[in-house]
Amino acid sequence: MSGGVPGEPSERFLRACRRLPVDQTPVWFMRQAGRYMAEYRELRQKYSLLEICRQPELAAQVTLQPIEHLGVDAAILFADILLPLIPMGAELEFVAGRGPVIANPVRSKADINKLRPVDVRTQLDYVMEALRIVRPALPGGVALIGFAGAPFTVGSYLIEGGPSRKFERTKSLMYADPQSWHALMERLAEIVSDYLVAQIEAGAQAVQIFDSWVGALSPADYVEYVQPYSEVIFKRIRQTGAPAIHFGTGTSTLLPLMFEAGGEVIGVDWRIPLDRAWELLGAEAGLQGNLDPTALLGPRTVLKRQVERVLREAGGRPGHIFNLGHGVLPSTPIENVKWVVELVQSSTAPGQRLGAQ
Repeated sequence: MSGGVPGEPSERFLRACRRLPVDQTPVWFMRQAGRYMAEYRELRQKYSLLEICRQPELAAQVTLQPIEHLGVDAAILFADILLPLIPMGAELEFVAGRGPVIANPVRSKADINKLRPVDVRTQLDYVMEALRIVRPALPGGVALIGFAGAPFTVGSYLIEGGPSRKFERTKSLMYADPQSWHALMERLAEIVSDYLVAQIEAGAQAVQIFDSWVGALSPADYVEYVQPYSEVIFKRIRQTGAPAIHFGTGTSTLLPLMFEAGGEVIGVDWRIPLDRAWELLGAEAGLQGNLDPTALLGPRTVLKRQVERVLREAGGRPGHIFNLGHGVLPSTPIENVKWVVELVQSSTAPGQRLGAQ
């Protein structure tokens, strides 16, 4: 893929992923397609989340909605991190007020042995087809991001049967039956690797790996139970040449280990200053983040201060991608999201870059 020149907006996001100079800081938002948008809410009155994901035309339509309204530098495919579990045999549904629920959780060696192999290119082809629809429909200047959940996070949903705060069943399996744990992680790492490579082949120009819940682990447990499987995935992605973003929340103590596991860009949440994260990781890392999503709910005087703080901490370093520390909340006013995009763009345009070194 061509590196372009710093003034080419079409390369802005991809250049930042590779820590190359850009004309202004690229910006996009996790969950930028979702319930805070009126068009999406209208669709959800007719279709369930899984129905949208499984119909490529609808998934593509939702993916493109924020591109039309926000002026962001990247589109992320509308899908869900748990989709690969369905062909594995998970009975997955999304329950109002609870989120994803798996009726047949995996909690033993016998359960793991029942999981089916997955051919991602046929059994998850609706995801690839959505990518093939979106890529040519994107305006110049907008990159396309594919994504998947990391083995620990996806495995935690599978074991817990849904979201968790303490991950008691997950850690119990990890500690009490490490052989079964490693077997599950190995299987998930293989499927996730295949899934991401297939997405890149279908048109994704970069990918993000969501390890949203890995912050529940200590550094020692991360090294023993998670890192080897993340490394497998990032090694496969590197072979494609597409840049990868490695994201988690509550990971301040894990950031160096996550960077060691892989990813050109590390997603950073709001619990650690961006400049402190760069001190931990070094200049070789790209960083994505790290505005608190709830800042988008507040008055613009506060929001402006928060955005400017992030940009000052980034200091104009190559490799910064402006984003939230997690996803856009459903109650967020879309006007605030668009306003932040415009503020980042105007604040980091040539001659205006806050905190440039």
